[in-house]
Amino acid sequence: MIIHEKAPAKINLALDTPMRYLDGLPKWDMVMASVDLADYVTVETHDRPQTIKVYTDSCYLPNDQRNLAFQAAHILKSRFHIAEGVTIKIRKHIPVAAGLGGGSSDAAAVLRALNNVWRLGLRQNELAQLSLSIDSDVPYCVYGTTARVTGHGERVEVLPSFPHYWAVIAKQKISVSTPSILRQINYEELHHLQTDALVEAIRQGDWPETFHYMGNVLEPLTAAEFPQIKRIKQQMIKLGADAAQMSGTGPTMFALCHNESRARRIENGLRGFCREVYRIMLL
Repeated sequence: MIIHEKAPAKINLALDTPMRYLDGLPKWDMVMASVDLADYVTVETHDRPQTIKVYTDSCYLPNDQRNLAFQAAHILKSRFHIAEGVTIKIRKHIPVAAGLGGGSSDAAAVLRALNNVWRLGLRQNELAQLSLSIDSDVPYCVYGTTARVTGHGERVEVLPSFPHYWAVIAKQKISVSTPSILRQINYEELHHLQTDALVEAIRQGDWPETFHYMGNVLEPLTAAEFPQIKRIKQQMIKLGADAAQMSGTGPTMFALCHNESRARRIENGLRGFCREVYRIMLL
């Protein structure tokens, strides 16, 4: 059987970490939203048992067990003792290593597809719990809608979506090491966000208030190493963005706009700064 899944990118409307767990990993308090920039994942099951094959059109991605989509298939096969083999084909549109959750969204797409194909009957929260061992962003990507994400990433609280908002995403040609950024966190110096207030503003549909409480506590760390991040943000604000900030640990910056004409102006204004600029809508 063959099934097709859309795997949308995510952006962080808020990214905060109040503490570090004893295992060394950060405790997250984030608000995420999905955008209409997506990879397209095709999952085919077949009678060649115990095989998982991954094919992508990107030379930057591994096709073996290092690929998160491969890991997603392996988890379900192992957990439910499925003998069928799986072939996964991924058409990439989300930039790689961009802080947009592309690999995590691909993995979530595989989980959704195989849950249907193999009639496992797992609910979203059950898929999310299973997926945490793959990557901390995968549980959110299983849902793929505006949500607050806490803990290691396993607790997902669905929120109302942004109505008809545009996003301009700018991916610079720099490479950010997430482990390196996380190691630099000094919890005594972090300026924490008012995430509760952000969530309440989203629930009330008070979008100007929402922009007031957005933020990413890791942005100063990444910007200290890559000053161009700050320049891109300043350019977005100058061109009329309602809000602008970094997604994940970077290097991608995004701007939110309430109308397409302003988003188009930002997109055109960034072309001289970034090779990869996308104008899309929030989902």
